[in-house]
Amino acid sequence: MNKKRFKQHTRSTGFTLIELLVVLAIIGLLAGLVGPQVMKHLGGAKTKTAKTQIEDLSGALDMYRLDVGSYPTSEQGLKALVEKPSNVSIWNGPYLTKNKLPQDPWLKDYVYVSPGQHGKFDISSLGADGREGGEGEDQDLVSWE
Repeated sequence: MNKKRFKQHTRSTGFTLIELLVVLAIIGLLAGLVGPQVMKHLGGAKTKTAKTQIEDLSGALDMYRLDVGSYPTSEQGLKALVEKPSNVSIWNGPYLTKNKLPQDPWLKDYVYVSPGQHGKFDISSLGADGREGGEGEDQDLVSWE
């Protein structure tokens, strides 16, 4: 009788190959359906992040102007928000919380022009493609709209 119990406990109770293939097929179908939707929202999140960063940079530039009396020149660039320019006497920076100049979500530098064509300064990102124009994730993101 002890031999019978021993045989019952040694019997394998794992999954069969067919069960594993069915589970893998279901996971593949779910990934095929859900994956594109997730990627679509990821692109939208990067665009929203860039817009928020441009607003933050604009606010920091306004604080810089209050202290210095003018916006940084195009030559000084956005770097003036984290490092004191040599020709500025009153500077209470850094004006960004992380003491670091952010890049856009596509790891490119923001374009800063002062005086701008659309205001006292223009800040822009060329989007995912790095070229002017485009739609969706490739669209240009600007401070003046």
